[in-house]
Amino acid sequence: MSLQRKIKQRRDRRTMRVRSALKSNQVLPRVSVFRSLNQIYGQIIDDISGHTLISCSSVELKKLKGDKKEVAKAVGIELAKRSIEKGIKEARFDRGRFLYHGRVKALADGLREGGLAV
Repeated sequence: MSLQRKIKQRRDRRTMRVRSALKSNQVLPRVSVFRSLNQIYGQIIDDISGHTLISCSSVELKKLKGDKKEVAKAVGIELAKRSIEKGIKEARFDRGRFLYHGRVKALADGLREGGLAV
């Protein structure tokens, strides 16, 4: 088995392990986070219907200044603002394959600061 394949399998197992812990409460929507090298993306997903309700990313918010953590926090605040406008007041946080550290943690803090119960 090639090294790339092993890395992909490990990443997929980690993702499924994190998501399986979230499946106990599917009534609440899920906040999914994706972090690339330069950008961060967040979306609120309804798992029952399988649709994305709201999304926000650092690509959309062009006027942001500062380091990547500050940008991630601003994305979290904007996502929380959009969710409250749609009537979503609480959600489950799905970090996916990423550690709850750095930019992922900053996005979660931004969600909480924006008024979304995560």
